[in-house]
Formats: sequence, structure tokens, C-alpha cells
Amino acid sequence: MRVFYLTGAQYGISNIALRRIKVSRFSELNDPFELLGVNLSDKAKRAAFRKTKEELDESKGLICFTRSWKNPVLWGHYAEKHTGIALGLDIPDHLLVPVIYSKRLLDVDLHIKSGKPPKELVDRLIRTKFYDWKYESEVRLFVGLDHKTAEGGRYFFPFSDEVRLAEVILGPKCDLPVDGVRELLRSQNSSANVIKARIAFSRFEVLENQAATRADEA
Repeated sequence: MRVFYLTGAQYGISNIALRRIKVSRFSELNDPFELLGVNLSDKAKRAAFRKTKEELDESKGLICFTRSWKNPVLWGHYAEKHTGIALGLDIPDHLLVPVIYSKRLLDVDLHIKSGKPPKELVDRLIRTKFYDWKYESEVRLFVGLDHKTAEGGRYFFPFSDEVRLAEVILGPKCDLPVDGVRELLRSQNSSANVIKARIAFSRFEVLENQAATRADEA
């Protein structure tokens, strides 16, 4: 599946140059309901789920992708107001988990003996978000956190045959030269395609600026 990771231009170029992508922790995500998409009006449940979130935050990370780079809201929120980059990666379907968008919090019970949420519920919660996030069309790649390889508290996942950089889209307001990004990719023997984006003239969408892309190909 071709999926896309939107980020600032500086971070995008760093990802390309170092052939890796940043892994997020649950505590760093912009949705406070991550892993808490359940009815927590009961105090015991509230404590149990918060503890579970803390434990998962120490052991599991994730990379959040979108299925399409054409939504202008994504560029505004995640690519520094359209000045950033979208990295298109080809990843096998079995490694990606689609997000579940829910209109209400789940009503659940804890395990009677352990007082913890059951594993099947946790597996659901790690990919559940409020319905209004649906515009993101998000899929997730989950990875185990290796604290020995962390760099200043940050974690990274390398590009590989299974997580392959296939496309680089420069945002409508990105001032990086297309030919410069192509040269960087050529220096890595990468065949990833590079295009320049623009806002559409007849609809709310971001799409390829074909003239700008072809001009830098010459």
C-alpha cells in the first residue's frame, strides 16, 4: 500500500538523507483520547486505563500515515502550513493497521482478577480515534521501542525493502527546489519520484503542479 507521511521540510529532508522516519509515542500524539476511548466515569477504570497507557507508552511506538496526500487540512496541520513535504512509502498491507473512527466512547469492563483492560480491548484502543478525525484517513505502523537506540529520547525506524520510500511531494508553499531533492535521492541510488504540489483551482484539494514538476525535470 502507498501511504503518506506529512512533515516539515527540514524534517522531511533529514528523513530522506538519513533514510529513516520518526517513531511517535502515544504521549506525544495530538489526541488526548489516545488509548482512552472508553467511558471512564468509574474511578477504578480511569486509574486502570491510565496505567495501561503509561505502560504502552514505554514499550510501543507508532508511525501515523494517511492514505492520500491531497487533503489541504493535512498540509495545514502536519506540514507546516503547506511549506512541508509528504513522503510516500510503499508498505505491505499486513504491517499497517487502519484507524477505527468512533462517534462515542466504549462501555467496557475490566478483567475481574487482574483489574486491567483485556488484551483484545487494548488492541482495539490503540487504533481508535474520535469520528471527527476521519478526514485524516489514517493507517498506523506499530513498532516496539528499543530504548538503547533512542537519540535524545527520540526513536526512528529505518527505510527498508518493506518500508520503501517511493515518492516525495513538495508542498504548495515549499521552497525547496525539485531538482535539489532529486539530486539527494540520486546520491542514495533511490528511484523515488519527486513532484511539486499546488492547490487546485476548482475544488478544495492539493494536487500535482505538473508544469513545475516538468520544468525541473528538464
